[in-house]
Amino acid sequence: MIEVIFLILFIGATSVCGYFLKLLTKSGSIAALIVGLTVGLSFGVEGLLLLGFFFASSSFWSKYKRKNKINIENRHEKGSRRDWMQVAANGGTAAFISLLNIFFPDSIWIYGFSISIAAANSDTWASEIGSLSKRSPIYIRSFKRIEAGTSGAVSVLGTFAAICGAFSIVILANYFFHFSIGEMAIIFAFGFFGNVIDTLLGAFIQAVYKCEICGTEVEALHHCGAKTTHKRGVLIMNNDFVNFLSGFLAAFLGLLFIH
Repeated sequence: MIEVIFLILFIGATSVCGYFLKLLTKSGSIAALIVGLTVGLSFGVEGLLLLGFFFASSSFWSKYKRKNKINIENRHEKGSRRDWMQVAANGGTAAFISLLNIFFPDSIWIYGFSISIAAANSDTWASEIGSLSKRSPIYIRSFKRIEAGTSGAVSVLGTFAAICGAFSIVILANYFFHFSIGEMAIIFAFGFFGNVIDTLLGAFIQAVYKCEICGTEVEALHHCGAKTTHKRGVLIMNNDFVNFLSGFLAAFLGLLFIH
């Protein structure tokens, strides 16, 4: 009981700090509290620290050289401060798997949990670090160079960052949960694959809008103070939905492979 109380207080304090440090909105702070409690009660302090590393590292890269990313943020629906939908997009799968482990305990869930965090970290590092590339990324729909920050675009720097993001989670997860080399390879492969899925969904399915004021293609419903026009993609498939779906599919496919 004392451990549970400490866990609740620790997660609560972390969520509040995230809000005051302007890393989370109010809704994001509440969502982080819920996700953190679920993960902590299921996978203990180790699972919480793995989740915490993702949140801390992704927040760092989101803020890193932010002035260089202003134009990119203006084209996206949201900035670097995460709301509840962004928290759910990146931590929802981990929370769902944690619930499964609470109600249906099985050692296999730790693999799905680790893959989901690796996928989220891989995708976030790819986006945040890749956007700083000096060369424009290549859009996989046309294989032509396009503006940095465009969903469905890849760069050498972004791909390297994605590999490092997945690998860092694998190393940390192994320290906490003691995987075999083969298990580490599977977690890494499907974690990185989550980033690949995100890229494919971003290029071919994610909703894209056009600003009627400046003519720019954006991912936001409003731009230049006016409502944008839907150009292509599935309306409900915004960036948050794509992030959630890519992490969920990576974990699901990874569990199928392991099982």
